[in-house]
Amino acid sequence: MRGRCLGLPAVLLWALLAACSRAPLHQQEAFVFGTRVEVLIAGLPEAQARPAAAAVLREFDRLHRTYHAWKPSELSALNAALAAGRVQTVSEEMAELLADAQRLARLSDGLFDPGIGRLIGLWGFQSDELPGSLPDEVALAAWRRAQPGIADLLLAGSQVSSRQRDVALDFGGYLKGVALDRAVRILRAHGVGNALLNIGGNVIVLGSRNGQRWRVGIQHPRQPGPMATIELDDGEAIGTSGDYQRYFEVAGRRYCHLLDPRNGMPATGTQALTVLISPHPAAGTLSDVASKPLFIAGSDWQHLARRLQVTHVLRVDGEGRWQLSKAMQSRLEFVGRPPQPLDIVP
Repeated sequence: MRGRCLGLPAVLLWALLAACSRAPLHQQEAFVFGTRVEVLIAGLPEAQARPAAAAVLREFDRLHRTYHAWKPSELSALNAALAAGRVQTVSEEMAELLADAQRLARLSDGLFDPGIGRLIGLWGFQSDELPGSLPDEVALAAWRRAQPGIADLLLAGSQVSSRQRDVALDFGGYLKGVALDRAVRILRAHGVGNALLNIGGNVIVLGSRNGQRWRVGIQHPRQPGPMATIELDDGEAIGTSGDYQRYFEVAGRRYCHLLDPRNGMPATGTQALTVLISPHPAAGTLSDVASKPLFIAGSDWQHLARRLQVTHVLRVDGEGRWQLSKAMQSRLEFVGRPPQPLDIVP
């Protein structure tokens, strides 16, 4: 068995940022949501930039502690209540997050589903130490029969219950995007107009860096370094899902952390999928959410992209072939020679 828990970053920042400009840049880092986070602020004195970045990191930490699925938190308390068949009173913030997550799950035809926490636990992807074996077949078959998901939740104001007890919530594929949108509001409230926020490869930007657009690189799924770079405009967000980020191998087969709710298995057929989201109050959330169902959908990703109103997509399929939406093609700059074959889709 070979495993990788913290794989190559989905979006590369540091070398590209250094190359953009030698002007001063305030940067704060932390480890939150199980990954490295960065707050970069340009064009402000240290005395103004530092408290703004610190406020962002405090909010990240609060969200992480409040909605941790596997440690004592408001979310784990809700999971315990659902498992016991009890109605749980939740905060206004959690009620809003649950309603929004249900909406996004419907739009994705159920391929984005924060209600599959038990399945994540069966595969062991909630742990920093990835498992050395496949899940118990009996337990996995039982999960498939039950097919629990966030659609089973009943929301009535602050009251949450479930039609079935196997629902367990895990916001791991959702909360980072929510945090990016919160961070944008915090920075603007502090008078910050130029910044880049990175949570484990999910990135959103404000303004520019000294008049130059922020540039990031998109990690190659099978080689070190970026396969392409892209310049981001004010308010744009980018997110990547890849089978190289968290995975393990058994008998030469790769099992990645991106689980298909339809069959309970890790998704196959895609190595990496990147989405670019236009400026929007929830651009960060959509950048985090959308890449996952499109990754899981495989060759059928275009249908879901239309439903989610995502126009900029880069996909590398299981054989390493590239697919680009026409809108994304106009934004990418390839590192080295353009890949061949290159499939451009409407």
